[in-house]
Amino acid sequence: MQLHQRLSGTGVALVTPFRNGVVDWESLEKIIEHVIAGGVEFLVSLGTTGESVTTSEAEHRQILDFTIKTNRGRLPVVAGIFGGNNTAELVQKIRSYNFDGIDALLASNPAYNKPSQEGIFQHYMALAEASPRPIIIYNVPSRTASNMSAETTLRLAHASGNFIGIKEASDDIYQVCEIIKGKPDNFLVLSGDDFITLPLIACGGNGVISVIANAVPRPFTDMVRAALRQDFTAAQALNLQLLKLYRLLFCEGNPAGVKAALEVQGLCSREVRLPLVPMSEQGVQMLKAELKSLD
Repeated sequence: MQLHQRLSGTGVALVTPFRNGVVDWESLEKIIEHVIAGGVEFLVSLGTTGESVTTSEAEHRQILDFTIKTNRGRLPVVAGIFGGNNTAELVQKIRSYNFDGIDALLASNPAYNKPSQEGIFQHYMALAEASPRPIIIYNVPSRTASNMSAETTLRLAHASGNFIGIKEASDDIYQVCEIIKGKPDNFLVLSGDDFITLPLIACGGNGVISVIANAVPRPFTDMVRAALRQDFTAAQALNLQLLKLYRLLFCEGNPAGVKAALEVQGLCSREVRLPLVPMSEQGVQMLKAELKSLD
């Protein structure tokens, strides 16, 4: 099976569990096994949900190596630590990086600089030239302060075969449809927001890189698979069951919400690193009630 097929469906943006300020390896192993048993198609390590911006370079390598070792080749692994606003520094990092066990990388738009569309294009092209692995573009305007237009996405998709797809988190369905209409055949369009996954697939998208799949992988992956086989009656029913949980997981920020859900399930602590703070007790109780209703 080709890589673009293996990266269709549900990818999970893995949390990085902490206990007393350090990475909780036992809990990370439990979570990886939990999501694999729950049916996800691929693992994304050290994305936003993995708190990559508050883990050190040494921790990045340790977390990736641990994830690769625990996975044992069962699923593709995507490394999500290749966002940054210094293109030259990021290119150097890619050129010197050990990609053993990593199938693709996830790279977000430069944050803070607020580059033009041409600047975004040139940034990604520099990464594609340097990278020995395919790149999933990550468009997340709420975090980077710059939206990559459909025109720029398509320009990149047609300019280099090293772009395997996009994680689209603009929440703009028209923009998503423009990308789907003009993309190359093997270019993936993945949702960057759980709640918009079903409509994105209905428009012709290929799946999602998910937060909720950390906590409830089975019903979510079942929903995604039903949608991909165009069984929208089943997909709609599952999506509506998860509707309240989508909102609860993000009501106090990500990954505070999903870590609280995992704590309720006995999989890890809700601990996060500053400047994030753990979910409030009130939020935890609401999550607990909603998770119980899904059992």
